[in-house]
Amino acid sequence: MDNTALSMPVWLKQRALLTPDRVAYETENRKLTFRELDRTVRRLAAALEQHGVQAGSHVAVLQENTLEMVAAQHALIYIGAVCVPLNVRLSAAELTDQVTDSQSQFLIDDSADAGKAGDVRESAGCTVLRIDELMAEPMTGEPMLKDDIFLNDPCTIIYTSGTTGRPKGVVLTYGNHWWNANASLINLGLRRDDEWLCSVPLFHVSGLSIMMKNVIYGMPVYLFRHFDPEKANEQILKGTVTHISVVASMLQRMFAALNGHVYPASLRCALLGGGPIPGELLRLCQAQHVPVYQTYGLTETASQCVTLPPEYMTSKIGSAGKPLFPLKIRIVSGAHPAAAKEPGEILVKGPTVFSHYLNRAEATRDAFTDGWFHTGDIGYLDEDGFLFVLDRRKDLIISGGENVYPAEVESVLRDDPNVVRAGVIGVADPDWGHVPVAFVCVGAPEKFSETALIAWCRQRLAHYKVPKRIFLIEAMPENASHKILRRKLYAKLPATFSS
Repeated sequence: MDNTALSMPVWLKQRALLTPDRVAYETENRKLTFRELDRTVRRLAAALEQHGVQAGSHVAVLQENTLEMVAAQHALIYIGAVCVPLNVRLSAAELTDQVTDSQSQFLIDDSADAGKAGDVRESAGCTVLRIDELMAEPMTGEPMLKDDIFLNDPCTIIYTSGTTGRPKGVVLTYGNHWWNANASLINLGLRRDDEWLCSVPLFHVSGLSIMMKNVIYGMPVYLFRHFDPEKANEQILKGTVTHISVVASMLQRMFAALNGHVYPASLRCALLGGGPIPGELLRLCQAQHVPVYQTYGLTETASQCVTLPPEYMTSKIGSAGKPLFPLKIRIVSGAHPAAAKEPGEILVKGPTVFSHYLNRAEATRDAFTDGWFHTGDIGYLDEDGFLFVLDRRKDLIISGGENVYPAEVESVLRDDPNVVRAGVIGVADPDWGHVPVAFVCVGAPEKFSETALIAWCRQRLAHYKVPKRIFLIEAMPENASHKILRRKLYAKLPATFSS
């Protein structure tokens, strides 16, 4: 197919033409229209060109949630360069590995991460460009900016969180982002007064998808530099925020900080992802009439690919829903399609599914079968075709021949009134192969009783799913998206522990 048939105007350029005076972004102290954002981005693109960034360049971006981070992404699109957003919580060694693997010649950083950027420069040999200095440079001449983007071209390279092994660079095309935004739009609809509160990282696919929706929809975004439950509540209670993207731990903290207030009816969508959701949290959302839409997605699907339609919020509680309009999902158990309610691996097919893993031809081949992407996640479809996500395949615990899904055990633990966070791992056992072991964070440590909590689990779980031990810890290891990093729990096992 002729690539020009898959072209369209640069998204920010088109949005600034269509609705120039509409607010694009708002922060605690700034407000920017699409016209103003476009002007800022063009100046930044000119500065980047002067430093040698050109079409096809891979450019790493190490920045927190700021308007400058937004400008950097759009400036690279204007140039035709590929953005490689980096997780600011990674170590310098991890960042160096990703900059090297992505063959990024440039790294755009902000003052908050200048120290790490300097270390990366020394190790990876890339050119570091400070965003504040770039923004202050005078514009000399008209930059050679792109008028069009091509849907098959790479737009971003996002590294997977690396729960096991070395993180892989997921190459997402403009088409992946375009279809993701439109798939969400078909499911959720759009109103003239919609505003999305973004407190998830822009370097994560969830935050990046909001950035894309912003220009495609022309929808204002209220941007938080860091997630703060009190400030998030304050903004929602003002009545202007209609959408928010959260994971379970974020929403739990927001409820805890409400102090008797009730979310207004103006909040019409709380997209809740990041893994299986505790039943108690869903019941709390129902009781307080919070319009929570459970969702399931991956970096490889450019964010959400399955979302619960609003009319099934109550009748299918606990489900991630059905595939968004342009996508298909299926479950396979071994070599055969799984029956209804039979657990198996979740496969996804459709235009939001990523292009390939960067520099990983074998991993890319292994990830696909006849165009179906193997997610590595375990779930099942009920008789009505609704997806229920159980766990990551690599986190599955096989105990005495029985499958134990850590997320299921964690959900039961979190239903205890004193448990705030829970993480479950499999530990080698001479009799059963592996047994589940749990770690919990609690609201009142003086009330913690391992014996009582194990008894709580025994009342609610099959015996082989009950944790052999439950340890109290102060903080649960998590990534920047507030997902539990179960692999780091192994380091918290007592040296004298024996199953």
